Amino acid sequence: MFAVLRSGDMDPSAATLAKEAKVGIRTVFRHFDDVEGLYREMSAQMEAVIIPIVSEPFTAPTWQGRLSQMIDRRVDVYERIMPIKTAAGLRRFRSSYLMEDYQRFLRMEREGLNKVLPDEIKADKTLCAALEMLIGFNSWRRLRQDQGLSAKQAEATIRFALNKLVGI
Repeated sequence: MFAVLRSGDMDPSAATLAKEAKVGIRTVFRHFDDVEGLYREMSAQMEAVIIPIVSEPFTAPTWQGRLSQMIDRRVDVYERIMPIKTAAGLRRFRSSYLMEDYQRFLRMEREGLNKVLPDEIKADKTLCAALEMLIGFNSWRRLRQDQGLSAKQAEATIRFALNKLVGI
């Protein structure tokens, strides 16, 4: 499934998955009852990779430095998960699990940002909302997929906007 999604097929059929895995279609259904089960497994595998990255303690002495480190980590994570999160995002309105997973991911992004920001920035709800939107996955996906920017260009765009908002 990872390979198929990375190739650009955001809604692959069981037959496509079986062909990619070089197995029969029955084998696919023996391992997964439905597509939601497959997304559950993919989510677990993604988390096993990204949780250690986002959980690593920040080393910068200032909140601006820690926010910059957070951007570095998010660029890495978002590049790894973009095809999978995009495909799951397309299906989330048809799946309670995928919608819950989407909401949980948003909470994790928000909580991570709140751990970095000082109280005076957190007190400004509008600024916090703007920062959350700017450095969240959905902005990254739009820059990369909708605007066709390279990862380096997308990161530069985010850093430019952060500089304008909070002087980083």
